[in-house]
Amino acid sequence: MADMHIARSGAQMLEELRNQRKKQLYQKSLTEDQKIELLNKIVEESEHIVFLGGAGVSTESGIPDFRSKDGLYRKTDRKFSKYKPEYLLSAECLQKHPQVFFDYFRKNLDARQVQPNAAHRKLAELEKRGKLDGVITQNIDGLHQKAGSRKVLEIHGSALRSYCVSCRKQLGPDFIFDSQDPVPKCPECGRTVRPDVTLYGEFLPEDYSDAVVLIRNADCLIIGGTSLEVGSAAGLAHTFHGKHLIIINKGKTKMEGKADLVFHDSIGKILSEIK
Repeated sequence: MADMHIARSGAQMLEELRNQRKKQLYQKSLTEDQKIELLNKIVEESEHIVFLGGAGVSTESGIPDFRSKDGLYRKTDRKFSKYKPEYLLSAECLQKHPQVFFDYFRKNLDARQVQPNAAHRKLAELEKRGKLDGVITQNIDGLHQKAGSRKVLEIHGSALRSYCVSCRKQLGPDFIFDSQDPVPKCPECGRTVRPDVTLYGEFLPEDYSDAVVLIRNADCLIIGGTSLEVGSAAGLAHTFHGKHLIIINKGKTKMEGKADLVFHDSIGKILSEIK
């Protein structure tokens, strides 16, 4: 029985590889106009579309991503050069070197004056039309909400929220960035106020569980602006078992072999083609 199970599993894997190869060959045969036409057909026939996005969604608003050649982690600031980039945004740094953490956070993650781009606006429009069930974002900049999206699950939190680590008092989007204290202090109890973001070494927020449910109920998943290298996003993508998978990213993205459509182009440009 065990050998039969192994044989069946091997056959299923082979068939899946064949199907992926067929999809890849079919996509290569399409012109750009045909791909856009198919994109619109999929959007039109889908009833529960979900968007899963990463840093590439916000780069078109001028916010750098983390790992690309122009990303945040490639910046050469001598002030922070003795620390690894991931450490500067970690729970350990916040605890052991709070002044360094907040200095880095204020210098690099203040997106309050940044405006949404075409991708953010199109997603908000699709939600308003009843075509999009919700947005799941790895970004912490709040641009989806600024563009008008209402159902936004922020699986890494938001830099526009902050709270006291002791009394849990909620403070506004400006508190940390405008504070004159090297380490911002709570006006109620005097303890540290931290951003409501998921730092390296911390558990994901409740929004992650809600995101799993949203994707499992989707018949179409659009993945945009992410390579799916971060485990939280990759894990979510693998929970999708709906009908259509669409990937839009300038670089290579994992799961492209399973996608109905893959666009290596500007996400704002492609989404704007949706009628």
